[in-house]
Amino acid sequence: MLLDQLNEDMKAAMKARDDLKLQVLRMVLSDCKYAKVEKMRDLEEGDVIQVIRRGIKSREDSESQFRAAGRADLADKEGAEAAILKRYLPAGLSSADLEAAVDKAIRETGAASMKDMGKVMKAVLSAHGSKVDGKDVQRIVQARLNAG
Repeated sequence: MLLDQLNEDMKAAMKARDDLKLQVLRMVLSDCKYAKVEKMRDLEEGDVIQVIRRGIKSREDSESQFRAAGRADLADKEGAEAAILKRYLPAGLSSADLEAAVDKAIRETGAASMKDMGKVMKAVLSAHGSKVDGKDVQRIVQARLNAG
């Protein structure tokens, strides 16, 4: 399981004295523990992936803010942390497969306008879950429903 992999990699980072990786993995494992308490149950694979995605998003946002403020040193650190976390995400769908999944969801839900965007998003995300990024799905759904 992914949580076990994170723990093993944290131990390896300790032995290798890889401070950046160790710091990132400790933070993610701490976030997982908070999520476990919040959900009041053991985390499933999808829950752990969600925690990792939140960590990546947070670091990418911080990186862009640091770059805008002219702090390249801090931006580089945030970017490196995001790169470490991205290694733990499962392989996503290719863009062609994602577009096909969106087209299928539009057909199945009978979506005809932007009012139906929520139904399409829900269908795609429930079918493919952790293999897709919500922003990518949203972008494709908007393009399809605006064109139609």
